[in-house]
Amino acid sequence: MRLDKFLKVSRLIKRRTLAKEISDQGRITVNGQTAKAGTTVKPGDELSIRFGQKLVTVEINDLRETTKKETAAEMYTIVKEESV
Repeated sequence: MRLDKFLKVSRLIKRRTLAKEISDQGRITVNGQTAKAGTTVKPGDELSIRFGQKLVTVEINDLRETTKKETAAEMYTIVKEESV
């Protein structure tokens, strides 16, 4: 699954266009490497996303094409959150 689509479906980022912009700015890494919007992600990958002054690291548990708001959080596990 594409990185930008995963971020939208999992509701880590609300809109796919915003997910694309953030990844193109180099603010997202997948397994330690800077990722573009089209980077393929799979279960077990570790994402680090920089939101302003906060760095959030999550591990992907599951990939789904669509999901409900209540079950979206099951797609990932937050490993750590830290201030930058």
